[in-house]
Amino acid sequence: MNGHLQNYFKVGIVNFMAFPAPYPVVDATNNIASDPFFSAIEVTHVAPEELPKVRDIIACSHLVAGYGAQPVQLGKKLDLNSLDEAKRSAAVAEIKACVDEAYALGCARLAVLSGPDPSPAQRAEATDALVRSLNEICAYAAQKGTLGITLEVFDRDIDKKALIGTTVDAVAVSRSVRERHPSFGLMVDLSHLPLQHESAREALVAAKDQLVHIHIGNCSLEQGHYAYGDLHPRFGIPGGENDVPQVREFLSVLLEIGYIGEGKQNIVAFEVKPLTPEESPELVIANAKRTLQEAWAGV
Repeated sequence: MNGHLQNYFKVGIVNFMAFPAPYPVVDATNNIASDPFFSAIEVTHVAPEELPKVRDIIACSHLVAGYGAQPVQLGKKLDLNSLDEAKRSAAVAEIKACVDEAYALGCARLAVLSGPDPSPAQRAEATDALVRSLNEICAYAAQKGTLGITLEVFDRDIDKKALIGTTVDAVAVSRSVRERHPSFGLMVDLSHLPLQHESAREALVAAKDQLVHIHIGNCSLEQGHYAYGDLHPRFGIPGGENDVPQVREFLSVLLEIGYIGEGKQNIVAFEVKPLTPEESPELVIANAKRTLQEAWAGV
């Protein structure tokens, strides 16, 4: 593609993946905010004493910010589709607290994932519970401003084993929630597609009318590999699934379905993580930038 990629989409990054704990969150945020390659950043829960600093860095740098509630959900084992009403309600309450924090940080969207996949016989009931939870979260967010809520699709049978582990199921949920909350939508992640047993074309074409956010990254399906599952290693690792050709194909389909395009400012964000002592955040980020630029040149 001859056009400059930033003319076709905003490039973002998941800050808490690129700079995992114990890397200081203020330093990590400042690192990304100081890099004009990025126009968007995704943060997660921030300690109260650090929140004002993170908020001010984001505001000063003119970044679009998103809030990832997934680490909170996974860390606390929250289940938005639990058939136990007390557990479902507790999960919703925790995400409402994340909504408050997202507003305090100046975020534009907040992302969640579904809870664990129950038995096949209970999937329909669990999906109804998830839709109920998402409607409650969207309604709460709407009372306070314009924060959009996003559902990210994860795998069903390898790592996260989430209820919403296929794009088709995610689309059905999104359509239902959008009947009440039109700003709701889906996130598709290139790094999850091999884990979902889906191609880029299958997933993106199915989700095109519901897409509000995109992640790009890598994974490994090789059992015993240090990056096996949903760990978001750097692009091009031996035994990995995604590198320049897969990113190129993904971008090509995004362009085809109209998510990215000349003059558009939708977000395509890296989700990559250093996994070995030899890999620094800076090296993994440089790898991601090079991968994206080389892929874009071939679109």
